[in-house]
Order: sequence, then structure tokens, then C-alpha cells
Amino acid sequence: MEPLISIIVPVYKVEPFLSRCVDSIIGQTFSNFELILVDDGSPDLCGEICDRYGAMDSRIQVIHKENGGLSDARNDGLGAARGDYICFVDSDDWVSPQYLEKLLESLQEADADICECEVYYTFGEPCTQTGHSQLTVFNTEQALRQLIQDGQLHQYVWNKIYRREMIGNITFPKGKINEDEFWTYQIFGRAKKVVKISDILYNYFQRSGSIMGAGFNLKRLDALEAKIRRQEYLECYFPKLKEEAKINLYFSCVYAGQMTLRFLVNQEKKIAKEQIDRYVKLCKLQNDEVTALTGGSKFWYQILRKHFWLGCKLRNITGRGF
Repeated sequence: MEPLISIIVPVYKVEPFLSRCVDSIIGQTFSNFELILVDDGSPDLCGEICDRYGAMDSRIQVIHKENGGLSDARNDGLGAARGDYICFVDSDDWVSPQYLEKLLESLQEADADICECEVYYTFGEPCTQTGHSQLTVFNTEQALRQLIQDGQLHQYVWNKIYRREMIGNITFPKGKINEDEFWTYQIFGRAKKVVKISDILYNYFQRSGSIMGAGFNLKRLDALEAKIRRQEYLECYFPKLKEEAKINLYFSCVYAGQMTLRFLVNQEKKIAKEQIDRYVKLCKLQNDEVTALTGGSKFWYQILRKHFWLGCKLRNITGRGF
């Protein structure tokens, strides 16, 4: 008997794009799935569109709820999911017809707990892929290192399939943006194997009205909070990775500092600088960690350690870091 895959799609203010997303899931070559559409109190016609699809296909379950944000919607979807495996798709994106089939097939072939595919970033045009599929397997520590480096594996949740038991009771943090960064490292920490396939199966739609398409603001500092929590987690459970993660955290603070100087003013700028200063103190590098820096990173750290905000300003002037 084929396993059941639960696909969770949070829905909010995506009326022009929702049908494209749902149609791409209905048209999957792997058919034993349940699609959970979570209408997060969307003020447009999204709720009605969801209900129409629910009436058309018995595999579709619709949840209507008060608006609570993306994390809250995903958590409600997880609570309703019955599948052996879990996938997430954002409602303005769409997936290849073989999305579920290839992810599940590759996960089972590698006897892995998580499988990730490649992503096509698009303004609306479809992806035309050629070439043979390649499969790379990582153990737990290797997979976490890839997350830290943003290398072959990535923080976002929506281009992956997960064995249900990997998720357990781990939920998304309500009220945060960059919610994936609070969540993904914990799931990877439970996985004995993570597999990456070279197939481009997920179409990420880039639009200015999306959460991540918005300009830099105070909420963007949620990403630093997520990395602070990740650092605490790694120091406890994966100490071999703590030095590399701490360096990544420090330079994430630097980047946030640069963006603060470029885009924030007045009270928002003051609040951001105070918050970043607190995070910088928490991830101050020790002598052996400074030694691990290479090339330009070591040069910039010497400046930033003495004059953090001057260093951020100089990096902006010279175009470093973005």
C-alpha cells in the first residue's frame, strides 16, 4: 500500500495565484496524498476558492481560521495532517507534476528522513529542466553544516518531504517572520540522513507583495533571534559545529547592521541598533574562533571588533556583504 503524503498549504491574500498552486498539486503523478488548505482568515476570495476545490476533490481538506500568520497556519495544518510524510507548499508557488513522486522515491532509495529538491526562482515563467537526476546523501552533522553554510541544503521548509516522526511536536513560532530558520535546524537535528536531489521541482514565485519581498524592517531581526536559538541548540547537541555557526551568526549581525544603516531611520534605527548590539555581545568571537577566520573575514572582524557600527558603515560604502 502506498504511503500517505500530507501537503500543507497556508492561504492568505493570494487570490490571483491560488488556483495555479492547487492545480499543480492535484496534477501530481503520485496520487495518494491529502491536501490541507489552511485559509488564514484571508479577506479576499481565497476562502471560497478553497471551498470549491474541497468540493471537487475528496483528497482536499479546507480549514478556515482567524488570521494568525504563516506559522500559525502551518501549525494548524500539521495538527490536521494524517500522512506518513509531510510537505509544505506556499500558496503563491507551484510544483512540478513529479514533485511528490521524485521526493518520496529518492527519500526511500536513500533510506533517508528528509529529501530536498532544487528550486526555480521565477516571476511567472515555467521552468524547463534538462539533465539527469543526481542524489547526494548527508548524515546529521553534514546536513546541519550545509544549513549553516547555506550550501547544498537550505533553511526553507517548502522544497522538502519529511518523515512525519521527524517533526513530532516541533511547531513554528507564532508571530515571527523567517519562521523557517527557527524550525528547520531542529528537524535536521533529528534526521539520521538527509538527501538532496538535483531535480528542479519547486517553482518559487517572486512577487513584491510577499512577506519576504518586503523591504528591510525591524521584523527582519527575527532571523538573528532564530540564529541565537540555533547557536544554543548546536552548542548543546552538536558542539563540533558551534564555532562555524557562531562565525555565521556574527556576520549575520554585521549584515543586519549594514541594512539598519541603509534603510532604517529615527526610532526604528535606534531600536534595531540596540537589539543588534545585544546579539553581537552574545556571539563575540574567542581567540581560537578568530583564528578560524580566513582572508577578508579576518580583516573585517578586526575593524568590527573595535568599531562595530563604523565597520558596518565602511562595508556599505565598499559594497561588501550584499
